[in-house]
Amino acid sequence: MSNLILRNPATEDVIAELPHATVEEMDAAIAKAAAAGEAWRRVTPVDRTRLLRRFADTVGAHAEELAELETRNMGMPIGSARWCANAVADTLHYFAGAVEKHTGSTIPVAGGVDMTFHEPLGVVGLITPWNFPMLMASWKVGPALAAGNTAILKPAEITPLTSLRLGELALEAGIPEGVLQVVVGPGSSTGWRLVEHPLVRKVAFTGSTAVGKRLMQGCAEQIKRLTLELGGKSANIVFADADLDRAAAAAPGAVFDNSGQDCCSRSRVLVQRSVLDEFLEKFIAASAAWKVGDPMHPDTAMGPLVTANHLAAVRRYSDGLDTVFTGEAPSGPGYWHPIMIAVADDMEPAVCREEIFGPVAMVIPFDDEADAIRICNDSEYGLSGSVWTRDGSRALRVVRAMEAGTISVNSNSSVRYSTPFGGFKQSGLGREHSMHVLDHYTELKNVFIATE
Repeated sequence: MSNLILRNPATEDVIAELPHATVEEMDAAIAKAAAAGEAWRRVTPVDRTRLLRRFADTVGAHAEELAELETRNMGMPIGSARWCANAVADTLHYFAGAVEKHTGSTIPVAGGVDMTFHEPLGVVGLITPWNFPMLMASWKVGPALAAGNTAILKPAEITPLTSLRLGELALEAGIPEGVLQVVVGPGSSTGWRLVEHPLVRKVAFTGSTAVGKRLMQGCAEQIKRLTLELGGKSANIVFADADLDRAAAAAPGAVFDNSGQDCCSRSRVLVQRSVLDEFLEKFIAASAAWKVGDPMHPDTAMGPLVTANHLAAVRRYSDGLDTVFTGEAPSGPGYWHPIMIAVADDMEPAVCREEIFGPVAMVIPFDDEADAIRICNDSEYGLSGSVWTRDGSRALRVVRAMEAGTISVNSNSSVRYSTPFGGFKQSGLGREHSMHVLDHYTELKNVFIATE
């Protein structure tokens, strides 16, 4: 198998050449993880907490190195990459603190005492996407190790560099060898082996809905545990009574952050018809202020798309689109796509229904509250979303009616490591983050002790 060639998306320069792992190498990693699991699960909660905190501190000490590596490999603006690197450390600290807090319970029953225990699953496979490589890795590695499992991290093969470095930093921090391994290879072979191998007790996947469906079918053969964080086509609902200045100022970041390569992207901007023109004017002005260019420059707001293939995929949606605004972008080299805003009168165009994963916003007018909810829920996805209104009762009615798992009111912020994150419908199964996620990395054991 030929080596993997990695290119800087902003320059197209080759930055690394890596060998693809084989299925046999993945099998060896799984066997090593299984062997390491016996000792890892016997590590006391206090010591596991200390090791994970040391891992978090080690990541924090290398935050700038990780950020620059992420920017070169993925094209994310350096400011965002720095935020991600520090968020990785924060996420690991959170789950270090969760080790001793994920407790069982005692249940009063006749004739004795009943207790529950959260037992580690064993070896877990963690398959992460290319759009937020190190951040998504920490979302899975943190709870997997905190719960007492050993983990095989299989990053997206086009953006593996920060995940590989996290594996090295884990060893530097004292995480025992074999507890966390990073294996780089094609999803169709090395990734699929995590689904097939009987020693892997769970797979956690973030990626496309199409791949998630295939993984679900594969895991069904062994009744293997599976969590999925999949695609999205989230709605950003702006009512006429909203603070339009705030809503419009926040809207570009909700769509164009990370060049639109975000499953939480609020790429459907639903605006009440009576304020459509006013909001559009403000939204376009805010979007025009975004600086698109060199991702290593601290003032850059949006960089390139990740690969030439992905750029071509986004252009299949955007070429010929009747836009009300098209921004500026470098002409090359690099995989550049401008910010685009268009208006659609209904949900029929593919750009309103399918996940573009690029910097394209579709503005859709609505008439009233019921119309907004209807348009919002007219989607196979249900990951995230926002509601902008000054009416607190309306906000509560609408968020309860929205078929989405993570919703913000008068904000476009979706994700915090201390709160549950995940989707409805074809946006996934299970949850990331918070104490809830530890239930997905453990088995609940019930024990009855007779006292009569």
